[in-house]
Amino acid sequence: MVCRSALYTGQLVAHLVLKSSEDELKRVRNILTGSSDRAIHLYNPLKASAAVPKSGLVQTYSAHGYEVLDLAVTDDNARFASVGGDKQVFLWDVATARTLKRWSGHFGRVNCVGFGGAGDSVVVSGSFDATVRLWDCKSQSTKPIQVLEESKDSVSSLHVVGHEMVTGSVDGRMRLYDLRMGMVYVDLVGQPITSVQQSRDGNAVLVSTLDSTIRLMDKGNGQMLQSYKGHTNQDYRIRSCLGLADAVVVSGSEDGQIYAWDLLGGTVTEKLKAHEGKVASAVAFNTARKEWASAGVDGTVSVWGMP
Repeated sequence: MVCRSALYTGQLVAHLVLKSSEDELKRVRNILTGSSDRAIHLYNPLKASAAVPKSGLVQTYSAHGYEVLDLAVTDDNARFASVGGDKQVFLWDVATARTLKRWSGHFGRVNCVGFGGAGDSVVVSGSFDATVRLWDCKSQSTKPIQVLEESKDSVSSLHVVGHEMVTGSVDGRMRLYDLRMGMVYVDLVGQPITSVQQSRDGNAVLVSTLDSTIRLMDKGNGQMLQSYKGHTNQDYRIRSCLGLADAVVVSGSEDGQIYAWDLLGGTVTEKLKAHEGKVASAVAFNTARKEWASAGVDGTVSVWGMP
């Protein structure tokens, strides 16, 4: 893998989303970042340079009073949700940079957010207050339509696919919710969880934990299918993700490097130096391209691709 472009934000980047437009002729790709400067930035990496702060900047979204901790974008790229230290959930219009909704109700910082429901009509948020809340984008009500209180500690990550949602918590448990049936299934991982992601076939969940281990868990019986080691993750919330049609696992590391593993074999296939040896906390794969992005506390975002 090679670094194709880099951009400098000047702030610790907590989360990023790498998206492409649906126009196959133009295939414009953009990066959405949330960071410690309390703002959300939309970049075009083709016009960015690591030597020039905020070059390639397309739009800035300002409303948060504290750091931005997570972002989620709708399938049509028209809206996105953001959460952070101000205990609120924001729904944005991408084109106008205006907030469409602001929901309050969490009693601690909000760590993670995602979309669910038909047409991405529901926003789901997980918080330090150990709850998951569901918000109706179409309703005028500012109250959640459902509150899930099964977690015993901070909810650090969530991933919604269809009527199913997986959450990861600092209590060391992965929870699978069947929202249509009103059921919850709990699997004990045993270590504080930093990120979760369901596989494309819906049969497995990728789980990152604070013991410097990433696990591929069978969603049906909770058994570990494979583990991935070599990186360092003991103190910070570091994300991992699946890419290349779920053929590889990619994660940041506290040593500033980016690691890639073969999904089935569990062996390290790439170890890339990035972010000046500082914590690389976020990674995101572009499903439309063989590209992915990494970000960290050095304030830079790097876009990587196959040579």
